[in-house]
Amino acid sequence: MVQLVPFAVPIEGDKTLLVWELSSGPTPEALHLKHSLFTVFSQFGLLYSVRLFPNAAVGGPGSSAIIKFYSARDAHRAQKPCDQKQLFHTSPVKVRLGTRHTAVHHKMLAVNNSRCQELANYIFVFHEWSKRIIKLQDLSNLEERENEDIVTPLQKQSLKFFCALEVGLPSHECRSPWVGMAEESLDKLVEESGKTAVAYRPCEDVTDARTEEEVQDLIQVS
Repeated sequence: MVQLVPFAVPIEGDKTLLVWELSSGPTPEALHLKHSLFTVFSQFGLLYSVRLFPNAAVGGPGSSAIIKFYSARDAHRAQKPCDQKQLFHTSPVKVRLGTRHTAVHHKMLAVNNSRCQELANYIFVFHEWSKRIIKLQDLSNLEERENEDIVTPLQKQSLKFFCALEVGLPSHECRSPWVGMAEESLDKLVEESGKTAVAYRPCEDVTDARTEEEVQDLIQVS
């Protein structure tokens, strides 16, 4: 069966597993427990996160966990085989699917670049997909550039970049273009001394862009 896996932070209840009746002690033991949870549940699919929480005082010693999958199908596949099983414990743990949120529409948040590549490698298999930056352009304060008489206060200035790229599946002769825009207020980059030191370092490899003109004007502000 075909499933839709968006490149976004999973917030749906059917992609979330709740695990409780876990035992945990000091911090090193808690880190070991988190690693054990990741090892067990990642066998069913790619995980977005594993978060560990100590029980409330009224709940007694121990902890619980929230495990998020990118795929609802993977979360369902993991729930029954792990519920009421000892896993890596001496006693069984409880595993339940999170509550579905159907009435409330949450804003979808895109995952960062490294997680996008991790998810693409998992779905398409490493080396069987490719990406190519078509255009990377600095759009910061274009209105002020056109009218040099207007000086924008530092607090209102921002860094804005446009990027167009192409994702391809060579073995299927399939290519898909994508565009995106990122903006960051400049005041967040002001140091305590009052001086501003901004350096844009592209996180993508732009050597395969179509022309040098398409990737010029990257900023170096000090």
